[in-house]
Amino acid sequence: MQRMTKLATALGALAIVVGACGGAATEAPATGAPSTAPSTAPSTAPSTAPSEEPAAAPLEGSLTIWHTYASGAGTEKATYDAIIADIMAKNPGLKVTTTVQNFFGAGNIFEKYALEAQTGGGPDMFIVPNDSLGAQVRSNLLEPLDTLAAGKLGDFAPLSVDGCTVEGKLYCIPESLKAVGMYYDKTAVPTPPTTVDELVQMQKDGTIKAGFNQGAYHNFGFWAAYGGKLMDDTGKCIADTTGVDKAHQLFKDLKAAGASWSGANNYAKVADAFKQGQINVLVDGPWASGGYVETLGDKLAVAALPSGPVGASQPITGTDGWFVNPNSKSKELAVAVALLISTEYEQQFVDKAGHIPAYMKATVTDPITRGFALAVANGFARPQVKELDNFWGNFDNALNEVLDKDTDALVAVTTACTKMNEANGK
Repeated sequence: MQRMTKLATALGALAIVVGACGGAATEAPATGAPSTAPSTAPSTAPSTAPSEEPAAAPLEGSLTIWHTYASGAGTEKATYDAIIADIMAKNPGLKVTTTVQNFFGAGNIFEKYALEAQTGGGPDMFIVPNDSLGAQVRSNLLEPLDTLAAGKLGDFAPLSVDGCTVEGKLYCIPESLKAVGMYYDKTAVPTPPTTVDELVQMQKDGTIKAGFNQGAYHNFGFWAAYGGKLMDDTGKCIADTTGVDKAHQLFKDLKAAGASWSGANNYAKVADAFKQGQINVLVDGPWASGGYVETLGDKLAVAALPSGPVGASQPITGTDGWFVNPNSKSKELAVAVALLISTEYEQQFVDKAGHIPAYMKATVTDPITRGFALAVANGFARPQVKELDNFWGNFDNALNEVLDKDTDALVAVTTACTKMNEANGK
């Protein structure tokens, strides 16, 4: 969307703070983003000592939680499990039952939650990115949290709170921010590509062996490198006239040069290849950093996505949050547990799972996590307009057409854009 200038202002604070921790941030170019503009972002400077507050009453009751932490390539599930075990040990009257859900494919957490919540079921609470927040709100599948969380989010980055908000109402407790970056093995790739031309050429001459997840989310950032925009201010898809086809031609060129692609809904393929050294450059997110650090150790590094002829790449920046089911009988308890995890326990997600914290008192010192904090700062804030509901499937299909069927890039993008507009009545 044509509103990116305000995101650059919104995220300037994050860029400055991260730069003070060991690297200068790149200013995001004005190529289109949502108009909401928070003024600060999560700190990567050491946190101040917490103020003394009265001891909270023990948590009591039963709570069911869904998550997808086992779907990634990192250490998120182990970190979550340890956190929940510790919370229950310190609150003997609390019982938390967790069910792991799939993030990808048929029956994923979004589909399953919608199906169950519509018929009065589902968990008390679940944690996911704000991928489908707008659609869930418009389907009355989420509990508004303004009253339950009133006065309790002052230490959270405004960008993260904004990512939990639709039409002025709060629908989640923020946990972390995320955007993809470019992992690389610095022993095999001492100098990573900084432009898309270098990316292709280095793949051609064998300087790098790159891998990519085959989905619109992971590769959206490359659109801005060619000036590509998804929607105008009315929600009409304009990808077919703004250079998005050039990004899809890049994807085709990379495959022709020998780059690896995961195939549809096969995230583990390139993640495992990176861990095993079969590829040494991979576009992925901070949620996977724990698993990559375990296998690559000090060889692991992260850089921004390469820029293009028009400007910097801008990956989608999203908020992971704790969402509460309107059917829950334990809404207050759910919010209390969510706030507890996202504050007192958030440092564990930062240190062990590479999360970019929404809680500004958490400390980011790891260079990998700092690199992703910069990716967040230079990203494209995820829109929550209803028109985005018809983006994902159509542009996943466009990428699959280009990569798997050798469809002309402009034809594939035009088809996706037309279908998106038809579905949105544009």
